Amino acid sequence: MTLRPAPGKPVTFRWRKWDGGVHWVHTCRYLGSDEHGDWFGQRPGERSSRPGRDFVAEHPCVMLLPPVGEWVLTMNAPPHPTRVYIDIAWDARWDEGGGPTAIDMDLDVVDSATRGIWIDDRDEWEEHRVAYGYPREIVAELETLAVDLETAVTAHRPPFDAPTADHWLGILASLPAPAAP
Repeated sequence: MTLRPAPGKPVTFRWRKWDGGVHWVHTCRYLGSDEHGDWFGQRPGERSSRPGRDFVAEHPCVMLLPPVGEWVLTMNAPPHPTRVYIDIAWDARWDEGGGPTAIDMDLDVVDSATRGIWIDDRDEWEEHRVAYGYPREIVAELETLAVDLETAVTAHRPPFDAPTADHWLGILASLPAPAAP
């Protein structure tokens, strides 16, 4: 079992694609764990990047790495227009080096103030499942999972509810400010 860092410690969440290629890299802080899994937070000013794209967070968010390894949840603080963003994943876990990691499987479940709740990136999913040769049984499992998660988000079931997000956003806000470089 991988030891978890102390709450507030910086961690790097590394995503990759099915073929092993680099995807998103998020700088964040470990917040702790609950019955849903391990929680991380990203404060305004912390960076997320991937090949061809780089941005600095403008709003705080919290991320959940559940023990199932098939999805990762991000919940953004208002006024961010996207309340919930779930990356359908594969092999989401703590890596041997002690940091969180996952394979991005393209499908996402999104709850947006402007558009509602939907499963996003189906076009990318179709393209990549052929290009990367996703195994048929994984395709069926993750397509079903995306629909199940969409239902859970629509029902605001924990951990996809505001009180859960508010709790972890409060923990993130209570951490001491990082030391100046």
